[in-house]
Amino acid sequence: MIFASVFSTAATPDPPRKFVVVLDAGHGGKHPGNISGNSQEKEVSLEVTLKLGKKLEEHPNIEVIYTRTKDVYVDLWKRAEIANNAQADLFVSIHCNAFFKESANGNETWVLGLTKSKDNLETVMKENSVILLEENYKENYNGFDPNDPSSYATGVLTQEANMEQSIELAAMIQNNFASNVKRTNRGVKQNWFVVLLKTYMPSVLVEIGFLSNNNERSYITSESGQLKIVQSIHDGIISYIKTRDVNFTPVKENRPSSSATAIQPISSNAVYMVQIAAGSKSVEARSANFKKLPQISREKEGNIYRYFTGETDSLEEASELRAQAVSKGYKTAFIVVVENGVRRRL
Repeated sequence: MIFASVFSTAATPDPPRKFVVVLDAGHGGKHPGNISGNSQEKEVSLEVTLKLGKKLEEHPNIEVIYTRTKDVYVDLWKRAEIANNAQADLFVSIHCNAFFKESANGNETWVLGLTKSKDNLETVMKENSVILLEENYKENYNGFDPNDPSSYATGVLTQEANMEQSIELAAMIQNNFASNVKRTNRGVKQNWFVVLLKTYMPSVLVEIGFLSNNNERSYITSESGQLKIVQSIHDGIISYIKTRDVNFTPVKENRPSSSATAIQPISSNAVYMVQIAAGSKSVEARSANFKKLPQISREKEGNIYRYFTGETDSLEEASELRAQAVSKGYKTAFIVVVENGVRRRL
């Protein structure tokens, strides 16, 4: 009876793994970040981060981890280490911008990459300069000097494998800013942020607005402004998670026409394309530049270019085209659907 009881007991299945989001409030403690009026970046970024975390924690399938929850400075490499050790699915760093011209305004979201823009380089050098306050920073960052432009040109982009996912999340956040916050949309940008370089998952750095702009400072430090900012970032993360929940299954080849019902278009005006690449580099949209894949097109969003192959109303044809792109080396290619002027990942 004892053996029968043991062997008849079904094993309890492991609970589904939660989607882990690491939230990073920029600066803190000995490093206040940008300062304007009575506002400090370290305080505003923490306020927004805690509100965002609270909202994300309302979802039972999401686990939120913070790099800091109070006014302390955490080394940049340690922030990344927190995310890496947690095997996080996303890393989102919150910051406030500033510029010597008060007229500068708007929000922007950064992903890892290189840029030739002098203004962009000055922005990233300022953010990275906090490592000079850290002990043994040369050892911890492999000799990287945040004040030497050549260090950025020779950096190894270990985040390259997550580039497309990072850009996708950044675009979703910026689109929500444009709809909800309704301030200047400065777009998705790329640069060499140390905190993004050290993480091993899709990562973005969000500049929610300019403290140096009086009007914008009032907005991003207000309760109503922060709630709209939080809602925009939250919705971007949720949209991103939803795209991860749908696992793409290629249409079976040589399927007889009499077999199961064919996959139907989402609507009569839906158009499918295959995204094959994205980045800050502008490449002429022609087949010869993309391993002779057919019907190449290009779209620009902020400073980011997206490249597509194909344009069809048949999901089956799009599936075959994706398989062709993967076989030619575009391993992260995926199908997007354009419907009523709105593009989204399938």
